[in-house]
Amino acid sequence: MKEYTTYIFDLDGTLLDTLDDLAASTNYALHQHGMPQHSRDEVRMFVGNGVGRLIARAVPENTPVETYEQVLQTFREHYLVHGLDRTKPYPGIMPLLRDLKQRGKLIAVVSNKFYAATQELCTHFFGPLVDVAIGEREDIRRKPAPDTVNEALRQLHADRASAVYIGDSDVDIATARNSAMPCISVLWGFRDRQFLIDNGATCLVSSPQEILP
Repeated sequence: MKEYTTYIFDLDGTLLDTLDDLAASTNYALHQHGMPQHSRDEVRMFVGNGVGRLIARAVPENTPVETYEQVLQTFREHYLVHGLDRTKPYPGIMPLLRDLKQRGKLIAVVSNKFYAATQELCTHFFGPLVDVAIGEREDIRRKPAPDTVNEALRQLHADRASAVYIGDSDVDIATARNSAMPCISVLWGFRDRQFLIDNGATCLVSSPQEILP
């Protein structure tokens, strides 16, 4: 793989397998409000655009806005407590990050997960291996807008021309394109190969080791 100076990673489905905890918190929130629950695979297709869109896709059609907001709040409260229950790094991720750090690379995480959860997960699992972690917050547009990537580059004092974006979804492909940087699409995450190709993926990897220079 081509060598870069800065590596900007998506979080869910790229570095961390968070699907079980996302599905559990989604179904807990739905159950608390008397709504039908969803399978793990259904929740897999709901994620990628932030928890607001996750819950919007999970609640029944024509759910009143006030009720949707209540379900979303229940999800947030549950996930902040249970977001680490079954979440774990994908195989090979920790060696990848350690290797990149030993090579002197800058590492950032940009996620559509809400800010507090992004910070907590990155601190818990990666510690000093991740230089900057940015999640969804009110003052910055979420992906696929380039804002979170631009903010990561700013905090890292990094050159866009030597940076690469790594993710597992169509949102990540669009984010990289909107950020004017190359994209590496991973095949162990929430979307399959054909879906990624159909959405413009040009560089796909089957294991974290393939990302190394």
